[in-house]
Amino acid sequence: MNERVQRWRWPTFLLLGATGVVCWLGFMIVHEIGHVLVARCTGGRLNALALHPLEISWSAFSPNPRPLLVAWGGPMLGSLLPLAGWGLAEVAGLGRAYLLRAFAGFCLLANGAYLLVDAFERSGDGGALLRHGAALWQMLLFGAVTLPMGAWLWRGLSPRFGLARGTEANRRDGWTMLVLAAVIVALELWRAE
Repeated sequence: MNERVQRWRWPTFLLLGATGVVCWLGFMIVHEIGHVLVARCTGGRLNALALHPLEISWSAFSPNPRPLLVAWGGPMLGSLLPLAGWGLAEVAGLGRAYLLRAFAGFCLLANGAYLLVDAFERSGDGGALLRHGAALWQMLLFGAVTLPMGAWLWRGLSPRFGLARGTEANRRDGWTMLVLAAVIVALELWRAE
């Protein structure tokens, strides 16, 4: 019995761990891309961008003629772009679309939780949103929408990750996510130097 448990558990841990790392790093990248895209579209210019696997990402713009829109760009596009990616993968019938679904769910949860916490902390985007005219209720509503959506996207994924009785995680998917995590970390570390 113990041998069977070990046989199905290591691919599960590999897939969950590697997917978690990819989701965290990918979330920060997509979130900052949202800020950058909105800034570019509104006449802003990127001054600094911090993407490092061991730090919280951030970006700074000058000039930034539409700071409220730029502040919303991170959480909004950081939630919508992964959703669109998952939707396209589903429409295309990609067999590994569940990984993009997990990523989209993670981004919804992370962006929602981030704004809910920062609505009161006011040290990141939440503080910027409030300083530039957003109302507290808007940030709370964003979290109230994105958190359940993220949880809904995660619903039913446990068999794919080998967490349901009688299921096993796909080893190849685990190794793929591990390699992807290593590539993202290497690129971020290389860019940071």
